[in-house]
Amino acid sequence: MATKALRASEANARPEADRPAGAPAAAAPTRRAAPARADSELQSYANLDRLLHAFQARLTASISPAAVQAARMDWWAHFLNAPGLQLALAQKAAVDAFRLGLYALRAASAEDSEPFALSADHDRRFAAPQWRSFPFNVMAESFLAVQGWWDAATNALRGPTRQHIRQMAFMRRQVLDMLAPSNFPWTNPEVIERTIAEQGRNLVRGYEYFVEDVERRLTGRPPAGAEAWRVGENLAITEGSVIHRNELMELIQYAPSTERVRPEPILIVPAWIMKYYVLDLRPENSLVKYLVDQGHTVFCISWKNPEAKDREISLDDYRRLGVEKALDVIEAVTGQRKAHACGYCLGGTLLAIAVAKLARDGDDRVASMTLLAAQTDFSEAGELMLFIDENELAYLEDMMWDQGYLDTSQMAGAFQMLRSADLIWSRMVRQYLLGEREPMTDLMAWNADGTRMPARMHSQYLRDLFLDNRLSRGRYAVEGRPVALTDIRCPIFAVGTETDHIAPWQSVYKIRLLTDTEVTFVLTSGGHNAGIVSPPTRTDRRHRIATMAADEPYTPPDLWAVQAPVRQGSWWPAWQAWLAERSGPPGPPPRMGAPEKGYPILLPAPGCYVLQP
Repeated sequence: MATKALRASEANARPEADRPAGAPAAAAPTRRAAPARADSELQSYANLDRLLHAFQARLTASISPAAVQAARMDWWAHFLNAPGLQLALAQKAAVDAFRLGLYALRAASAEDSEPFALSADHDRRFAAPQWRSFPFNVMAESFLAVQGWWDAATNALRGPTRQHIRQMAFMRRQVLDMLAPSNFPWTNPEVIERTIAEQGRNLVRGYEYFVEDVERRLTGRPPAGAEAWRVGENLAITEGSVIHRNELMELIQYAPSTERVRPEPILIVPAWIMKYYVLDLRPENSLVKYLVDQGHTVFCISWKNPEAKDREISLDDYRRLGVEKALDVIEAVTGQRKAHACGYCLGGTLLAIAVAKLARDGDDRVASMTLLAAQTDFSEAGELMLFIDENELAYLEDMMWDQGYLDTSQMAGAFQMLRSADLIWSRMVRQYLLGEREPMTDLMAWNADGTRMPARMHSQYLRDLFLDNRLSRGRYAVEGRPVALTDIRCPIFAVGTETDHIAPWQSVYKIRLLTDTEVTFVLTSGGHNAGIVSPPTRTDRRHRIATMAADEPYTPPDLWAVQAPVRQGSWWPAWQAWLAERSGPPGPPPRMGAPEKGYPILLPAPGCYVLQP
């Protein structure tokens, strides 16, 4: 009751922009309007600023210099006024230097000396046995000691905002990751050993790989090896047809592979930050094919890749022309009013908004809602929140104002910097110094096949959901009125992944706090993508699962993870069984399309939108 009261108070406290049409507005103080000419002149100069910021963004990986400077000034102002912390850090540096000197003396005379930095064996950059020999073990321990000192200096300071502390930690990590001894051929024992063994041929191969990668990047070609994976040939080949197309999406209906199917169809709403076929890669790891083979009728949205002319497409357009239009088409084609809906990542957030809106308006077409690595509360939205503040949003908006969209390469750069040690520097060492080209997998090829984000939609998404967190607070307006996740009454199946740095599983778990319905939560091994693409053939996977009734007391996520039993294998069979329990008895499959209702078969799957560059 207290939680609901808090939600109600927050909804009542919404600003004037959130008030429904017809609601009384608070009295506003009167003030003299500025001359129109002055406004026009200000706008013309403001456009000059926006052009400058758009140009700067291409040189700064889309990170705002103002945001960086604000974090630095906040941290330094407090650090210079903290003599106690300065003394403590000086003492720590002296003690660490003394211990490191003793370690170096022992390491020079013994192969197996006790590590100075306890985390040395757990850092993958120094996991190879060559790093345990002198002098490379001293180099690794020295680096980790410096890294630990900066961790303490950054995080122990009281006073700066939490956002600025996290931004400073991020910037410090970027510098240290770049300077790690593993990145240089003369301080990396693996590279030295390989170079001697191959008489330098590894460096020659690495140089050739480097030249090829630079050439591909400059010409806009995909990474090396991606040509082996082609959509419609060995990716996204589950049999189906496009039965509807509008200016934003194509709707694919997949052909049945069983004689009888469950009556309630399944609608899959993928994220439009990447292309839909992550859920339909090869037949061996296709979630779409798995569901079809289990006797379900499956529909999937394939989003258009927006261009500059699509800059004004809004988040509400994705809901209206995407989710709700797909439900209309599915009902017309199958004759079934009820449908199971599944949303992945950003598609799951959109699905939650759409289902809440339908529930608010008395529309109960959604029989169940499944959220795959999808957030509805963004207060703890992981490391991506590092980039979300007013400084950064204004910078991104200026860049998108110039381009009309956020480009895939600009998004990919931000994701890679979040894990620069693994995704940038370690990969460069492996390819360009050791001369090892990583084989291109189907998931890697999909990851390289990026999309763009319309300027207006992306700004709304970042401001309304990430920055203001309006959806979880009952302040996100759809058609002039706010929607509340508490209105959702259909059962929910939510999946989080253990190592997700985009949608941390604890954040995904918050759907339990925001709804008053039955929630089945799954925590699976893997990351944001690999944890979801987890076919039953993957015996190395594991997951936890538990169902919580609507009236059951709340269990915090960390306690839930301890109490939920661990199951070996994929979570897909558990989800399919959950869907089957909430579906009717199998019957004849529906026909493909409905020409008499305006939904003829347009072309075979995967359609044409997914092929847009």
